Amino acid sequence: MPKKREQVIQYIQKRPIGERVSVRRLARSLHVSEGTAYQAIKVAEERGIVSTIPRVGTVRVDMAQDRQQATLTYQMLLQVINGQVFGGHAGLEKVLHRFLIGAMTADRMLPYLTPDAVVIVGNREDIQRTALSHGAAVLVTGGLSVSDSIMALADQKQLPVLSTKFDTYTVATMIDRVLTNQQIRHKITTVADVFIPVTEVRTLYSRQTVADYKRLNRSTTHARFPVISETKQLVGIVTGKDILDYSGQVRIDQVMTKSPASVNLTTSIASVSHMMVYEGYDLLPVVDQHLVLLGVISRQDVMAAMENNRDVSRIAGTYYGQVISRLQEWEGGKAYHVTVTPQMTNQIGTIAFGILTELVTHACQRHLQSQLHLAATIEQVDLHYLKLVQIESQLTIVPTVLDFGRQTAILDVAVQFNHQLVAKAIVNCQLLEKHR
Repeated sequence: MPKKREQVIQYIQKRPIGERVSVRRLARSLHVSEGTAYQAIKVAEERGIVSTIPRVGTVRVDMAQDRQQATLTYQMLLQVINGQVFGGHAGLEKVLHRFLIGAMTADRMLPYLTPDAVVIVGNREDIQRTALSHGAAVLVTGGLSVSDSIMALADQKQLPVLSTKFDTYTVATMIDRVLTNQQIRHKITTVADVFIPVTEVRTLYSRQTVADYKRLNRSTTHARFPVISETKQLVGIVTGKDILDYSGQVRIDQVMTKSPASVNLTTSIASVSHMMVYEGYDLLPVVDQHLVLLGVISRQDVMAAMENNRDVSRIAGTYYGQVISRLQEWEGGKAYHVTVTPQMTNQIGTIAFGILTELVTHACQRHLQSQLHLAATIEQVDLHYLKLVQIESQLTIVPTVLDFGRQTAILDVAVQFNHQLVAKAIVNCQLLEKHR
């Protein structure tokens, strides 16, 4: 099965950028089961080979494109809206940062027009002409066409005139979602942002000896070195402890730690931090999908990155950010208040179990930060929903630290409504660092 799946992934990689990819088409073309095709698409999505676009489907995307690019080009927009180009092909690679809906007269919209905007409009030629004349692109909804003069103006200004079959509200929602998703991706720090490239890393070959390690150790004062093969693939890690009691003639591959833990460029810094604390790593190799060494990442790099990105979780575009933004600190972090809104409820009108869990865990994290100056991730939650909580209920969440050590903390959490206990939780946390 894995071999067939890789064959499907390789086939997907050879498809042109922007082409749709479907389970049935892959299964029919490659004579594999739909289950295998589905798994291959999921793996390809994780690797950045394809991307799922709402109302369009799964399409082949450019792997070389920076995953954290916080911009949207008209060419990318064309794929999102499943549209066509009437004019201004030369401007498809230009970047747009905002969109406008042309619902007012042409003279009234002039103050809002900017060169990096796209105007969403119907078959109003005056709005189309005004937008192009002031440096804005045009997106025509409802599957409508445009006049020859508008096409000529678009070519002259090198500004795209696009068309889509969707209505204005749907298109605006789709564009807003794409811009928000890109902003979120841009703010999430990954290994690619902070790792040390292999050109700046000292390595050892598996055929080298303990004597070579000692010479490298003296010249760099480093104690940990990645071990690579002749093909630059990671095969191990060697440290000062590994070479104790061994003579200088012993080969590195006889004393190194084989098949060490590693990360890739798209791994989030939070995941790397979790690995380092939980497993006690100070240095992790960074590899590609073929285990070729790309560089290393150190504990110091990770902690510095986390300190600079502490508020990423509060991005308004994420569901998590919307939920926790309603949590208000009380009594200097000893308790937290939140009002249950309709968006937090389930099908019977009470607060959803998942929402309550997120509120409880975030209260624990904020409590550890404010009271003990410790940052943490959640390992386990044991939540008991004792009484149903209705819409507009004002809840009080009270976390209490039962025990904490060097790497873990256990908290007892009481959720109250009108001074009555409605939920109880025991939360296990993994401590990451001192919170400044």
